[in-house]
Amino acid sequence: MLTQGIQLFIQELTAFLTLRTLFDVLWATQLGMIVGMLPGLTATMGVALMTTLTFHLPATNAVLILMCMYIGAIYGGGRTAILLNIPGTPANAATAVDGHPLARAGRAGEAIGIGTTGSFIGSIIGMLLLATFTPIIGRFALRFQSFEFFWLAIFGVVISGNLTAPKDPLKGWISGFLGLFVAMIGMEAIHAHVRFSFGHRPLSGGIDLIPAMVGAFGFSEIISMMKHTRVEVIQTKIDRVIPKLKTIWGYKRTITRSGIVGTFVGAIPGVGEDIAAWVNYDLAMRSSKKPEEFGKGSLEGLIASETGNNAAVAGAMIPVLSLAIPGSAPAAVLLAAMFIHGVRPGPLIMVENPAFVSSVVAMVMLGTIAMFVLGLSAVKQIVKVLLVPRSKLMPIVFTLCVIGAFAINSRTFDIGVMVVFGLLGYAMREMDYPVAPMVLGIILGEILDTNLRRALVISRGDLTPFFTRPISFTLFLIVLLSLVSRTSWFIAWRKAVTGAIVRAVRGAVQRVRS
Repeated sequence: MLTQGIQLFIQELTAFLTLRTLFDVLWATQLGMIVGMLPGLTATMGVALMTTLTFHLPATNAVLILMCMYIGAIYGGGRTAILLNIPGTPANAATAVDGHPLARAGRAGEAIGIGTTGSFIGSIIGMLLLATFTPIIGRFALRFQSFEFFWLAIFGVVISGNLTAPKDPLKGWISGFLGLFVAMIGMEAIHAHVRFSFGHRPLSGGIDLIPAMVGAFGFSEIISMMKHTRVEVIQTKIDRVIPKLKTIWGYKRTITRSGIVGTFVGAIPGVGEDIAAWVNYDLAMRSSKKPEEFGKGSLEGLIASETGNNAAVAGAMIPVLSLAIPGSAPAAVLLAAMFIHGVRPGPLIMVENPAFVSSVVAMVMLGTIAMFVLGLSAVKQIVKVLLVPRSKLMPIVFTLCVIGAFAINSRTFDIGVMVVFGLLGYAMREMDYPVAPMVLGIILGEILDTNLRRALVISRGDLTPFFTRPISFTLFLIVLLSLVSRTSWFIAWRKAVTGAIVRAVRGAVQRVRS
C-alpha cells in the first residue's frame, strides 16, 4: 500500500513538471501572496474569485491554481502582520503579536525570513500527514458534533486570552467574549430570528468579520499614529534574510509540534488556520524557556504561529478529500470548485479515484516550494516599506482599509463598521486590552452560537451531553484547566508542589551520596 502510494505521488508530480504548469504554480502563488497581504482580501475571497476565472480549465489545472492561491494567501497575510501590525488574513493575527515588535526593533528581514521558513516546514509536515493519515484523521474528525464544536469555540477564546494578555488574562477573556457578543448581532442561523439590531436594518445581517478586523487592527493603528505625531522611521537590518540553520535547529521541537498540531487542528471541520495559529502559539509560550519574551518579539512565538497556520492548510484538505467536509472557509470554496469541475471527493475517493489524492499532495508540495522561493526572493524590497515615514504610509493604509471593508459586500455600512471597530480597538489598546481575542471571538461566535443551539435541539434542552460525551468532556476539562491554571492560587499551589518535589529529590540524592 505504501509503495503504491509513493508510486502514485511520483507519477502525479511528474505530470505537473511542465513549463505551463510550473508557470501556473508561480503566478497563482504570487497572486495569492498579494491577496493575503492586502487587508480585506482574504484567502476565501481569493479562492472564490479565482474559481470563476478557472471555470473553463481542466479540473486538475484549476484545482492546482486554486490550491496555490490558498497557500500563497495564508502565507502572504503574515507580511502585513509583521510590517504594519495589520494581519492580511485572520490566520495571521497571531503572527502580528511577535512579528511586528521584531520589525519595530529593526529585525523585519529576520522576522520575515524565519516566518517564511516556518511556513515552508509547516506546510511540508502537513503535506506528509495529508498523504499518510487522510483516512484515519478524516474518520476522527467525523466524530465531532455540535457538542464538541461548542467547547472548541470556548477553548479558542480562552487560550487567546491567555496568550495575548499573559499578565492579566482576565482582560484577554473579556476581549474574547466581547467578540462572541458581537457575533450574536444579526439574524441567527436556525430560525432566522433577528437579534440586537435595534430596528436598524443593516445590522440584521450581522457584523462582517473583515470590516471589523480591518478596523480593529488597521484603523486603530492609524488613530494611534495620529496621537503620536512625531514622524517615525523604522530602521531595519536586511543583511541576512535566510535564517541560519542553527537558528532553525534550535526551534526544532517547536516547529515539529506546531506542524503536527496545526495539521490536526486544520483537519477538524470548520476550525481553520486562525485557531491552529493561536493553539500553537499558546503551546509554544507554555513550553518555552523564555515565556516573558512572547508579545515583545519572540522568534519562537512567530515561528510557532506561522508553522501552525500553514500546516493547517494541508490539514484542512484531509476532511475535504476523505469526507467531503471543508476544514476551513477557503477549503469550503475549494470543495465547491472540485464539484464544479466534476471531482467527487468523499469516503469513496480512495477507491474511485486514489490518484487524485496523490495529485492534491503534489499540488501542496509545488505550492509550498513556490511560496518559499517567492517569499525569500523579494524580502529586501518589501522590507523597504518600513523606511517610509508612518505619517506618509498611513494614508495609503487607510485607503486600503476603506477599500477592503467596502469590497466585501459593496456596502457603505461596512465602512462605518470599520471605523467603529477602529475606535473600539484604539480604546482597548489604551486600556491594555488585547484586540486579537475580540477578533477571534467574532470568528468563533457563529460556530459557538449555531452549534450550541443545534446541540440543545438534538438533546431537547438537556445539557448533560456536553459533559458526558467522551470528546466533549475532554474538551471541557481542557477549557477548565486553561482557566484554572491562570488563577493566583493555582500558580502558588503549583510552585509549592514543584518546590516540595525538588526538595524531596535533593534530599534523596543527598541520602544516597551519604
